Amino acid sequence: MIYFDNGATTYPKPACVRAAVMSYFSQYGANPGRGGHDMSLATARQLYETRTKAAKLFGAKEPEHVVFTMNCTHALNAAIKGILQFGDHVIISDLEHNAVLRPVHGMAAQGAITYTVVKADLHSEENTVAAFRNAIRPNTKLIAVTHGSNVFGIKMPIEKLAAMSRLYGVYFLVDAAQTAGCEPIHMQNMGIDFLAVAGHKGLYGPTGTGLLITPHGEKLNTLMEGGTGSMSMEPFQPDFMPDRLEAGTVNTMGIIGLGAGLGFVLGMGVENIARQEMKVTSAVYQNLSKIEEVILYTPKPQYGKSLPVISFNVEGYTSEETTALLNEKGFALRGGLHCAPLAHKKMGTEKIGTARVSIGAFNNCEQAVELANAVKSFIANKKKD
Repeated sequence: MIYFDNGATTYPKPACVRAAVMSYFSQYGANPGRGGHDMSLATARQLYETRTKAAKLFGAKEPEHVVFTMNCTHALNAAIKGILQFGDHVIISDLEHNAVLRPVHGMAAQGAITYTVVKADLHSEENTVAAFRNAIRPNTKLIAVTHGSNVFGIKMPIEKLAAMSRLYGVYFLVDAAQTAGCEPIHMQNMGIDFLAVAGHKGLYGPTGTGLLITPHGEKLNTLMEGGTGSMSMEPFQPDFMPDRLEAGTVNTMGIIGLGAGLGFVLGMGVENIARQEMKVTSAVYQNLSKIEEVILYTPKPQYGKSLPVISFNVEGYTSEETTALLNEKGFALRGGLHCAPLAHKKMGTEKIGTARVSIGAFNNCEQAVELANAVKSFIANKKKD
């Protein structure tokens, strides 16, 4: 199988990640922070090392600013529902995943907040920033945007939006589900207040892992309260990080694997990964663009300007039919709406969806050629019929 579904979760996982997960069963099976014995302390050290690696990779000021979550969706909900209060206004883009749209829309439907969807200008970063600026109201509390579209690979001007947010005293939340590990991100330098990260995508950790990284954790209302291993006599959730946002036993096995994934990314270098992935992305684009029946929705890939994601359709086929036929030929892609209805409405594909190619660190240009040949093959077979 040739795996081109890294936007859903990366595969394969590096050998170091597999080994780290297995070490949980032999060395780190205790509950971290819930005991004074050697194994509990050793397990806690493993978790702290993972926090430290994440803080280093993403430019967080302190390891304690790194919170372990179930996934990126959990991190986004914790930030959105934690910072917004009754009467607040939030701004999002028209490229957002449901992990941003649904919590915001749900709060608005309950009458708690209001929100505005801003159209991103695909040709002008300045126009995009101006559109966000024009949407700011006196009660705007938060701007929440994707770093890059999980469907079309379009990047948002994060640094410019962050600077504008800071100028107006608005918190800035970035959904880095598709960019963490394959795009350079430095929170302090870029002015990001809340960074939501998927642990199982570009960080190559196991599923069921994610991160919320923020220096403002003490200001967030909590989604859950419970045991933290600290301040146990107090009836209130601790007001310090990361305990405030980590109630109950964390996914120790997954986090140890995530630590190894972070080590893999740090060792490879984010920019090296990005260049390799964009090289393959360009090869996919070039080869698919030569097929007359292929409709490409993603702009021509450019290093630093777009993500390693390409969406396309084949004339005469639904996106699900295309991915099913490619599956029969040994390719793993995703078809459909990709949990991003706003992006599909923007691009006019809400009724048909798209077939998505998402590239990871283990893909190569030869696979791009094979994919195009497979598409040509099933088109030719239909013409014969």
